[in-house]
Amino acid sequence: MIVAVIVACEIAFWVAIGAGLTARYPLKRPHLGLVILASVPLIDLVLLIATVVSLRAGATAGVEHGLAAIYIGFSLAYGHRMIAWADVRFAYCFAGGPPPVKLYGAAYTRHCWGGVLRTAIAALIASGLTAALIAMVGDPVRTQSLAANFGWLGIVFVVDLVWAVSTVIWPREEPKSVDESTDSRPVTRDFVP
Repeated sequence: MIVAVIVACEIAFWVAIGAGLTARYPLKRPHLGLVILASVPLIDLVLLIATVVSLRAGATAGVEHGLAAIYIGFSLAYGHRMIAWADVRFAYCFAGGPPPVKLYGAAYTRHCWGGVLRTAIAALIASGLTAALIAMVGDPVRTQSLAANFGWLGIVFVVDLVWAVSTVIWPREEPKSVDESTDSRPVTRDFVP
């Protein structure tokens, strides 16, 4: 049941973002868009409640319960950045906003270190939720699989940290400009907030 709730929450997350940005730009209803976007954290609350109800009902904690805690942690830490990423694209497509820009060099390195900070926050939130779920159940046999979350979160943090360090050693270089008269390929830019 929890896996279905996680999938439903992920779909609801992107539907809410799409609906909020559609209201904001194509429909030109910025206040409605803001209300819809502000409701996105309620999706995490639904998942948290479903997880607690499942465990309170006597379910043995499985990978899916741990995944719910991880999902909530990363949704809270990265949700604003994902909304900003989508917002720039909607503004560009529907409101004449500036095109998304791809980051290079020191700007990209700073962005990656900001990601390390967000990943640390996500890991702390997910670890706190995991510890709270373990304490709430109070039965080490029923919550044994939840303890694996701590290791997985550590691995994710270390991978993100290694990536950020790699951008210091080998910064992302801006591609050499190509004479537009000889290259007819479209230039695409990717904005990373």
